[in-house]
Amino acid sequence: MDDLKSHIREIPDFPKPGILFYDITTLLQNPLALRMTVDRFVWLFAQRRIQKVVGIESRGFMFGPIVAYDLNAGFVPVRKPGKLPAEKVRETYELEYGNDTLEMHRDAIQPGEHVLIVDDVVATGGTASATARMVESLGGVVAGFGFIIELTFLDARKKLAGYEVASLIQY
Repeated sequence: MDDLKSHIREIPDFPKPGILFYDITTLLQNPLALRMTVDRFVWLFAQRRIQKVVGIESRGFMFGPIVAYDLNAGFVPVRKPGKLPAEKVRETYELEYGNDTLEMHRDAIQPGEHVLIVDDVVATGGTASATARMVESLGGVVAGFGFIIELTFLDARKKLAGYEVASLIQY
């Protein structure tokens, strides 16, 4: 999938010195690259009977609804606290520098539904595994994870062991 790599802009020292940021906005700007990204996710998960696609705030929102549409599935946003209006489930997880929390509407996933979780980047896997715990707490079945970029040196797959993980680009 190296053809997609050419559409990712690399920005050194963002958001702080020593970090190399992989910017997907250049991929979003290119209609063919955007279509190739969505088509690959759909191809990877088309046989999995996906009923809901969960997009993690914020860049998972850019791909989740399109993938859901192509899979004939519903879309569910996972957000930072205080952004969703109805009754929610919440999951707090550890970061390298502290804790963070995510929320999802309690009625978003029905027991037994097959769920695909998508996001732009997987680093340590903390956000993704927290999202999986929320889906499973509602009785959903995590059918897999789809990421555009995987930072392999941070070893997220250890945290996501037991799940199908698909990433289109690896660094």
